[in-house]
Amino acid sequence: MEADQSNQGLPRSRMCERFRSFLPVVVDVETGGLNWRTDALLQIAAVILRMDENGRLYPAATHTCHVQPFEGANLDPKALELNGIQVDHPLRMALPEAEALKRIFKPVRDEMRETGCTRAVLVGHNAFFDLCFLNAAIERVGIKRSPFHPFSSFDTATLGGLAYGQTVLAKAVEASGESWDGKSAHSAIYDAEKTADLFCNIVNRWDEAMGPPPPLIRNRER
Repeated sequence: MEADQSNQGLPRSRMCERFRSFLPVVVDVETGGLNWRTDALLQIAAVILRMDENGRLYPAATHTCHVQPFEGANLDPKALELNGIQVDHPLRMALPEAEALKRIFKPVRDEMRETGCTRAVLVGHNAFFDLCFLNAAIERVGIKRSPFHPFSSFDTATLGGLAYGQTVLAKAVEASGESWDGKSAHSAIYDAEKTADLFCNIVNRWDEAMGPPPPLIRNRER
């Protein structure tokens, strides 16, 4: 599934100057539990962010895939009750982990190429959770080079606490001026898109107040 709201012709190269040559990509995962070593990865959604002609971030495209549990994966009934995923539903059209990751990674790599970014960096709400599940799946299927930085991330729980005094996603989203539908929550697509709205609002608010950071000087990078 893919939804693209991109504006053609706008300069994308400025993105690589904003976050130390990183491309921020918002990721949310739905899982069969809380342990990334043993529990299944069941759904992943990734939102590509772009920058408009005024230097403001906006969510441009959402990519998502349902994932088949890896062999021997744990499925906690409480987790499935929370996210509402029916693992064996015939219309879920889940893919094996290797194929699912390739499908998500391709548009990320394409965007890196177009913007001149050297690496994608995961943006998530309590990003450590999503990054750990992503890294565990990468290791299981033997992907040698992920587009995502293996340990750096942007955490909107922390940023929401800083900007709005709220660390719960629903409350931070509402504090930022966006709507929140509790019935749609715990879907990777919905949570990723709302996290993207939150991250863009925080970055844009900061840049309006403080000004964007100076351009990256690549020959001074270490």
